[in-house]
Amino acid sequence: MHQTAEILLSIGGIMLLGLVTDMLGRRTFLPRVTLLLLFGMIIGPSLLNLLPEIFISRFELIANIALIMVGFLIGGKLSKKLFKSLGKELIWISLGAVIGTVSIVSLALIVAGVSAEMAILFGCIATATAPAATLDVVEESKVKSHFSRLLVSIVALDDAWGLIVFSLGLAMIGLMTGINGMLPPLLLALKEIFGAVLIGLAVGMPAAYLTGRIQQGQPMLFEALGIVFLCGGLAIWFEVSFLIAAIVMGMTIVNLARHHKYPFHAIEDIESPFIILFFVMAGASLELDSLSSIGVIGTVYILARIAGKIIGVKFAGEICKADNSVKNWMGLALLPQAGVAMGMALVASSHFPEYRQLLLSVIISTTIFFELIGPVITNKILRKTANN
Repeated sequence: MHQTAEILLSIGGIMLLGLVTDMLGRRTFLPRVTLLLLFGMIIGPSLLNLLPEIFISRFELIANIALIMVGFLIGGKLSKKLFKSLGKELIWISLGAVIGTVSIVSLALIVAGVSAEMAILFGCIATATAPAATLDVVEESKVKSHFSRLLVSIVALDDAWGLIVFSLGLAMIGLMTGINGMLPPLLLALKEIFGAVLIGLAVGMPAAYLTGRIQQGQPMLFEALGIVFLCGGLAIWFEVSFLIAAIVMGMTIVNLARHHKYPFHAIEDIESPFIILFFVMAGASLELDSLSSIGVIGTVYILARIAGKIIGVKFAGEICKADNSVKNWMGLALLPQAGVAMGMALVASSHFPEYRQLLLSVIISTTIFFELIGPVITNKILRKTANN
């Protein structure tokens, strides 16, 4: 009985907090994401420890629901019209950001005295971004521009590029260290990506035709929730990327459904409560003690990741003749980093347990930095480029 009361009190308090953060976000330079993370850190175990343990233990479920919805909404923005206007620019910039980041982070850490194997691992993990934080900042800013559309589209591709690069990195390190069996990670990544694509198509194609038939083009809310949860559940069941599956499903529906666009509006109407819970609980799960372990390696990683995003985007922008605003600012707008990086770090530490302590301490501490600072920078850049 007391546990139920604790959960309800926690949810109620956090929901009311959402109203306060919206108000503060309009009156300060801090985006809602950063405010929610900060609040979560304050009430979490690292400081005041106000959240009940049973509530924090449900974080994975809430995070998965929130990210599945985010993936679906991002996919819904990847229409044929968008690809016609962004196609070449989207591919080049997204690849440039990934290749630039993994190259510069790896080289910088090698120069700093880190072993080549560890440097490659850090470089691959550095490619990951934060889809939920980026989308929330874009929506909160209400900026509708070429820059904001390109930013959301790049984030949609980042998860796939990052998984591919990370898996290639694991295979390369396996060859360098003479560890057998390192090719399977590449095969597992291909399974995770292509399996997610298949599930996204398998759910998205019939949903594009069937949804919206009940009330003359306006699907009920449970239709939208049903397809999102079905897609996410199948992806998790088959152990593939539920984020990629949701993106593919959203992309499939927006391009094939000629009679409506309502599933996206329906999800938008109920996404906010889950996003608020997600970021507050993410903040509560951050361990502030990890910040003390950044050290030289963490500092080099942070600076090199920033440089990698900026230089990679700049170089790719020159190739595809992108606008100056894209070439100069898109790299910085891609700084938010969260759960995907942590997932990569955990996988890498399981393959190379001898690197576990250093790998996790650096990635956890730098993720806190980028999770707090990244959205602020992205918000500033969106407003700066609002007319482009």
